[in-house]
Amino acid sequence: MAARKVPQVHSDALAAADCIAGTFRYDAATGRLDWSEELYLIHGYGRGEIVPTLELFHSHKHPDDRNRSREIFTQARNAGGKFFSFDRLIDARLREHRILTTGEGVLDQDARLSHIAGFVVDLTLTLRRETEQFARAAVSAANASRSTIEQAKGILMGALHLSAEDAFNLLVSHSQHSNIKLARTAADLVDLANNAKDPALLDSFIQALHRGPFRRRPETLGIRGHHGRRQQRSM
Repeated sequence: MAARKVPQVHSDALAAADCIAGTFRYDAATGRLDWSEELYLIHGYGRGEIVPTLELFHSHKHPDDRNRSREIFTQARNAGGKFFSFDRLIDARLREHRILTTGEGVLDQDARLSHIAGFVVDLTLTLRRETEQFARAAVSAANASRSTIEQAKGILMGALHLSAEDAFNLLVSHSQHSNIKLARTAADLVDLANNAKDPALLDSFIQALHRGPFRRRPETLGIRGHHGRRQQRSM
């Protein structure tokens, strides 16, 4: 039997020095969790120091983020599908990291979970180094929450395999051409990412951003009505 391969990062931008990305793969049949070298590094370990397990994986999440992380992973185990999670990680040296975890639960032909594969992007240094860039950002972002915009950037980086700069430029371009504030677009994207019950809507929103403002109308996304007003979602 051929050795299992941990999924590889598909973009050099995600492996840049200021944005380390590590991959993981969880096998449902055996319960085995595989980490790439980068994921050991993000958690503050070297390969061979520990054996990765789901419990260890969750234990390194910040206490305030741990339950939500477990819920997202449990849903992927039970129903499959894509997931995104922006949270904090405490490494073995007690250093805090801001990370994006994204992946997909893959079902077999009997609709049972086969495996979960994905990657973790460490955005810590990127957040620190881009403070000045955000000070010079579009005027429409003046009152925005920098944390929300960073989360939105991280989601686009993971979903579209973009660099931090390209993800930010995509948000700015959408804001400028649609006359919707950058902060509002970022908040909508983060809201959808936190709504694990409807990942298809998140995918549609991301793809609409990727295609550009001239190929879709905001109201087709199911998020806004005319003039940028938010529509109520049915429960």
